[in-house]
Amino acid sequence: MSGSIPFYQKRHHHYDRGYRSSELESTMSRYQSSSRFTAGSSSSVLSSSREESRLSPLPKRPKSTYLAVDRDNHVIGYVVPIFRGGEFASGFSDTEEARERDTAQMSRRELFSTSLETEQISRKEAMRETANRISLNKRIHEQGEHFKRMNEDSLMHSPEFVIKPRSHTVWEKQCVRLHCTVSGWPDPRVYKNNVAIDPLGNPGKYKLESKYNVHSLEINCDFDDTAQYRVSAMNSKGELSAFASVVVKFKGEVDEFLPAPRPVSEYGINFQIHIVDKFVVSFGREGETMSLGCTAVIYPTLNRYQPEIQWYRDVLLSPSKWHQMQWSGDRATLTLAHLNKEDEGLYTLRVTTKSGYETHSAYVFVRAEAEVEGAPAAPLDVRCLDANKDYIIVTWKQPAVDGGNSILGYFVDCEVGTNHWVQCNDTPVKFARFPVTGLVEGRSYVFRVRAVNSCGMSYPSRVSEPVAAMDPADRARMRTSAPWTGQIIVTEEEPASVVPGRPRELQVTEATKNYVVLSWKPPGEKSLEGLMYYVEKCVSGTDNWQRVNTDIPVKSPRFALFDLAEGKSYSFRVRCCNSAGVGEPSDPTEATTVGDKLDIPAAPGKVVPTRNTDTSVVVSWEASQNAKELVGYYIECSIEGSNVWEPCNNKPVNVTFICHGLMTGERYIFRVRAVNAAGLSSFSPESEAVEVKAAISPTPPYGITVLECVRDSMVLAWKQPKSIGGADITGYFVDYREVIDGVPGQWHEANIKAVSERAYRVSDLLENRKYQFQVRAANMAGVGIPSLPSDTFLCEEWTIAVPPPHDLEIREVRSDSMVLLWKPPVYQGRDPINGFYIDVKEAEASDEAWRGVNTKATDKTFYKVKNLSEGQTYVFRVRAQNQAGVGKSSEVTEAVEAVTKPTKEIVVDVDDDGIISLNFECGEITQDSKFVWSKNYEEISDSTRVAVETKGNSKAVFSSPAEEDIGIYSCHVTHTDGASSSYTLSAELKRLLQISHDHKFPIPLKSELAVEMLEKGRVRFWLQAEMSGNGKIDYVFNDNGISQGEKYKMNFDKNTGVIEMTMESLTPADEGTYTFQLQDGKAKNQSSLVLIGDFKELQKESEFQRKEWFRKQPHFIEYLGYEVTPECCVILKCKVGNMKKETTAIWYKDGKEIKSDNNLGFTEGVLKLEIAQISKKDSGVYEVVLKDDRGKDTSKLNLTEQFKDLMNEVFSFINSSTPLKITSTENGIRLYTFVSYYNDLLQVTWHYDSAIAFSDRIKSGVVGEQLWLQITEPTEKDMGTYAIEFNDGKGGLRRTVELSGQAAAIAERRARVAGGLPDVVTIQEGKALNLTCNISGDPVPVVTWLKNDKEITSDEHCILKFASGKFASFTITGVNISDSGKYSILVKNKYGTESGDFTQLEVVEGTPDLGITSYWTDPDGNVVFG
Repeated sequence: MSGSIPFYQKRHHHYDRGYRSSELESTMSRYQSSSRFTAGSSSSVLSSSREESRLSPLPKRPKSTYLAVDRDNHVIGYVVPIFRGGEFASGFSDTEEARERDTAQMSRRELFSTSLETEQISRKEAMRETANRISLNKRIHEQGEHFKRMNEDSLMHSPEFVIKPRSHTVWEKQCVRLHCTVSGWPDPRVYKNNVAIDPLGNPGKYKLESKYNVHSLEINCDFDDTAQYRVSAMNSKGELSAFASVVVKFKGEVDEFLPAPRPVSEYGINFQIHIVDKFVVSFGREGETMSLGCTAVIYPTLNRYQPEIQWYRDVLLSPSKWHQMQWSGDRATLTLAHLNKEDEGLYTLRVTTKSGYETHSAYVFVRAEAEVEGAPAAPLDVRCLDANKDYIIVTWKQPAVDGGNSILGYFVDCEVGTNHWVQCNDTPVKFARFPVTGLVEGRSYVFRVRAVNSCGMSYPSRVSEPVAAMDPADRARMRTSAPWTGQIIVTEEEPASVVPGRPRELQVTEATKNYVVLSWKPPGEKSLEGLMYYVEKCVSGTDNWQRVNTDIPVKSPRFALFDLAEGKSYSFRVRCCNSAGVGEPSDPTEATTVGDKLDIPAAPGKVVPTRNTDTSVVVSWEASQNAKELVGYYIECSIEGSNVWEPCNNKPVNVTFICHGLMTGERYIFRVRAVNAAGLSSFSPESEAVEVKAAISPTPPYGITVLECVRDSMVLAWKQPKSIGGADITGYFVDYREVIDGVPGQWHEANIKAVSERAYRVSDLLENRKYQFQVRAANMAGVGIPSLPSDTFLCEEWTIAVPPPHDLEIREVRSDSMVLLWKPPVYQGRDPINGFYIDVKEAEASDEAWRGVNTKATDKTFYKVKNLSEGQTYVFRVRAQNQAGVGKSSEVTEAVEAVTKPTKEIVVDVDDDGIISLNFECGEITQDSKFVWSKNYEEISDSTRVAVETKGNSKAVFSSPAEEDIGIYSCHVTHTDGASSSYTLSAELKRLLQISHDHKFPIPLKSELAVEMLEKGRVRFWLQAEMSGNGKIDYVFNDNGISQGEKYKMNFDKNTGVIEMTMESLTPADEGTYTFQLQDGKAKNQSSLVLIGDFKELQKESEFQRKEWFRKQPHFIEYLGYEVTPECCVILKCKVGNMKKETTAIWYKDGKEIKSDNNLGFTEGVLKLEIAQISKKDSGVYEVVLKDDRGKDTSKLNLTEQFKDLMNEVFSFINSSTPLKITSTENGIRLYTFVSYYNDLLQVTWHYDSAIAFSDRIKSGVVGEQLWLQITEPTEKDMGTYAIEFNDGKGGLRRTVELSGQAAAIAERRARVAGGLPDVVTIQEGKALNLTCNISGDPVPVVTWLKNDKEITSDEHCILKFASGKFASFTITGVNISDSGKYSILVKNKYGTESGDFTQLEVVEGTPDLGITSYWTDPDGNVVFG
């Protein structure tokens, strides 16, 4: 019967047949009535069937099976059939399948029993059974009808969430169960952050259950399980989702009152892990061996059961030669062999079982060692990046210890062979990154780095991981092998004879002052076999491309260029090459300036130390601003007053760090610096001193009140704990519980994340329900115990017209006064608050004793209550007012006694530098105390106007006091018995400013700054002061500094103290404020003159006086200046006016008159003095004096100060040189150019790729106006681009020439000896000797033979011949003893000289004969004997 049930109904326990139509139900009824297994058959049918069983043989029964199958008919196990009659009488199954199964079993039982006992059953028994059967069918039908009414078919409507899942907050390692009830089919799916959860893929992590439309998800929580979970139900009628959040909190926040995490049950066993005998914070030195270990106790104990043991340091550690891990049955051990700074960090042991895991962590510090005292520590974290066929980039991190001297740079070593290290760079590099080139493809390399400073070299760093020099694509293919697909793809290879195309996407990936790194992509051709590259460079602004790697092309699409001129701009391009040739160049890069692109980071900001334990301090700081590629920070500590700094970490860390290993009770100060690849920043400001002492969690807050209440939320406020436990409070946690009929319920968390303010809105409350609240404070030491439960508050919508103020605080308690502070209401009320009233009464008095303090409402949130009785105890309250009237009063303050405690008041002070400050001293401060300054009782946050300095005592320093700084300044000291004071800064500010001025400007002034009119309409500003000759004067106009020049002439008479500034005339732009700022040592003063309004009258007077002076006497229209002609002549000239015959013009140089000669001239009102071929001796002060009976005028020009600019202008014309040319000389090649005029001050530089280093073979010089470069005996290596560079201070001029074919031609035409002479010739006396050499050269060389370095002349004994301009021979007709010696040949033409090898002739005695011994050289230069 079960085979007729559809598959989708088998999955539902509430299945019944009610979904069928009436027709279908009638058909099923007829089928059931015809079946012999139907439980509801009539007695007649049963009787007939019994008769048939008697008369005919029984049909074969199918073989029974005891296999259990799932919904897809897959065998999953065995079942044991049970036939008990009592089951039918005891009740009915809950599901349709169970009911049908029971009915079928009953029918089979009836048939079986009937067939065996037919003859023995009486009529009475048969009737009883028939009645029971009818009753049973009736009950089954009624049960089906009931289920039909109760359960609608799931497929006939969309899913619906009857109960949605709720969010939870749990501690780490606890289990949480999310529940929901969904009506509809099929079962919903569960997602974590929109990713479907697979329980089988995470065994032991998740557990999903679905029963009777109730679905649950059980999670064994870890930090990573903080997420949003979604339950989604979908069928053909629609889709519906519900959401719930799970927040997992840090286990360290759990206090002793919270339940411990509950383990998960797996396979019926709950494993409990306890880690004992734990490793602690450890310290080691480089080179030592350290072991960390813990004992793990696992209950229950199972034989041969081993948990999963994992060690972490930032990431999961794997066994290596540096990390050796061991598990001995109950103890896990990690051995660190040969400690290095890389081993420093937080180590975590994680013991994992099926039921959960347990961890333990502690920090390991590694002290750095230096090989030489004062030398730096070794670099760390050496890594290899961007490995290619012949190129690898090596990176590292700078050490924290520099030995007290700045690190000059780093050397990179590469291991070649076994334990054979080769230094990769000749000069130290400052950048913590270096490209290593020239590697052999396929070979594996390791690297190490050493640091160097002025005291010596560091130890080598730990070696890098081995890396192979190979193509990244080949490396990727080696890591992964593609599966066989059964296909063979044949591609057509590009012919090897094709010249490759252009490289693609060329770019500069890195640029420093030491090197530039290029990268590109190969061309897009199919075949890249044998592809290599040439790199070319070009100075920006030119089109002179030079090949960098001329000798060996590179194989990698990466290349590093060294030896570039720092500050210059270059462009680069790349060519591909293979066996077919060299391809076209790529597109050039943008101009790149050689220099460090990465700046050293800025110094970190304020450093804040916080107590942690008896031997550690938590240090936090402000991160460096705009730091790029930041690696981390190094921290240093020093005992207060010792000035001896020690590193706290040798591996860069983030912006918060726990410094361990400190001495208990000592006071330490800290400083921090940042590090990136460019280097170490400067140090941060030093922190305040902190005593090393254990911090404790804060005490509970108190005074919980409600500030606002709406239908579903309340705003709470509370007071700060009386003790913060030695560390600043980081936040608060609020809990709430519902109170029903006076019985409180369970506590629930209101906020998951700590709130920093002492007020919080609790949401999602139920209207008209009563609630209680508690608050816990947290600091670095942990979360404190909760406060006492608050009063019971009703959650209802407030209709208060005027809500009460809150957070009342009393400060500055004195014997006759107190200052009361409060905060305005959070709840707005009907209208805005416009004032407050303060009430006071004695603490013991009744409520009728309340009396008002102010008769008129104050709009401030503070009030000073006066006229109190000394020794009396008072309480206060505050009421707010708006247009509706005065509202209800606030909570009453704590009772405070009016007694003046031994507290000093704030004192105003003006120091010797004129700095105005407010100073407050407190003798009862504690380790946790802080000075808090306020203006008008609001904490000062803007430090641009008032800066707070605290060193023992505290002071508020004014930067630029002004009227906006007027107000009430107060300071209170936290964690004291109310130490506080205030100071009202009002009309006294004017007096303070005058005192400040007197302190800042102590230089006495005999007269203030004044202005007067001089002749020619000039204006003079002057004052007189008592200051030494070393005094300094700054001239300021409208807040901008002005200096000596054509417009302003300044003078300071040290004898009289008169300071003056003159102006030739006034223009409208000169209207404003003029200030003379005086400084003499530390003494300062200033005086100002405002020329506004009256300025126009002064300007008119100046113009009138100037015109009158010009009209009356000779004068200069244009003052003395200079110009340079193209012939490099310097002409001094000035333009004059109002001249007559009697007017004389006299020239002076350095006070001496220049005699009149041809160099002086006067034409068209212009006086000129010409200086030809100017030199340094012509510098000096030139002066022209115009003079006649009407008066005189003077103009000066100081060429000493302007001589450099003048010579640069002269050089700009000298730079108009002829193009650089090449000529041949007797000794080699000469490059030359002509300038119009040569001066010794002219800066000339010859270049060949870089500046040429001159030697005996390469020289430079000057002949007249010709500048030349001589290359003696040139070779092919001398070919290339030569340049001469003239520097005129602005950019200069550069002339270039390519030396290529000329060198080869000259080398070919110069005189040469094609072959050498034999080294030694031994010949018998009387024989004839002949020596012959091949000679080449154009023109034909001159040949000279030498004996013992002396020239030989041809005669009968010695015959010299030179035939056809090619063959030079030397013949001795009869050799005798006197002919012994050294012989050589010398050939010479206009292109060069060459000497043949020496020949040692040895003559031995013997019988003379007519034989002849001949030596000559063949065309290849080989010596031949015959």
